[in-house]
Amino acid sequence: MKKLLIFNLIGILFLTGLTASAQFSRPISIGAGAGGTINLTDLGNVESKFAFYGELDYLITPFISVGLHGEKGTLAGNGYESEFKNRYFAGNINGKIRVGQFLEGAKNYSYYTLQANTLSRILSNVYVGAGAGLVKNRIAKNISALYANYLESVGGEISKDVGEIHFVVPLNVGVDIPFGRTLYGPQWAINVNYQHTLTFNDNLDGVINKNNDQYGFVSVGVKYALFNRN
Repeated sequence: MKKLLIFNLIGILFLTGLTASAQFSRPISIGAGAGGTINLTDLGNVESKFAFYGELDYLITPFISVGLHGEKGTLAGNGYESEFKNRYFAGNINGKIRVGQFLEGAKNYSYYTLQANTLSRILSNVYVGAGAGLVKNRIAKNISALYANYLESVGGEISKDVGEIHFVVPLNVGVDIPFGRTLYGPQWAINVNYQHTLTFNDNLDGVINKNNDQYGFVSVGVKYALFNRN
């Protein structure tokens, strides 16, 4: 009987130690997913196209992360008897902060993941984020002579550089839906994200006019934690 009590006491102390240290862990996760793009360009009749991504995230706290994001997809649109297709590549470094950072559960993440209900765990992983990166264009376009003449008359032009690289700022809003609960927190998550990318260049569509181009990317993906918290 005494041996059983000692064994149980050791087990409780061990689990308590794990719980206390887990909130200070620094887990790494990888993710991948796909979705549709939406261009906001001079040729503004949108043709939603496919894109996919891969990412690597590092958690500074259980609810604040920094990461690398790589993306490949297509932007397409038409208008004024003209059309374009941009098979682009993009990459950025970004940061995200989740609602859980401002909740009491952030103070002891391991206890929180064991006690919180499903809705609370989902809401705590709603996030916003921003970053900085580059986009490389691969533009194919068919611009009507009438539209080209109009652009010239208002100070615009048809870009001759269809493969340039330029600076972008991605803005993100989304949610990680965790599953695969363990003592150390979820190991898997489904990610739903909207990324709105601001450019400092008016050439996602091969048409240069007054306003810089932008695009959106709606995606669904899966994330996996590479290492247990310890």
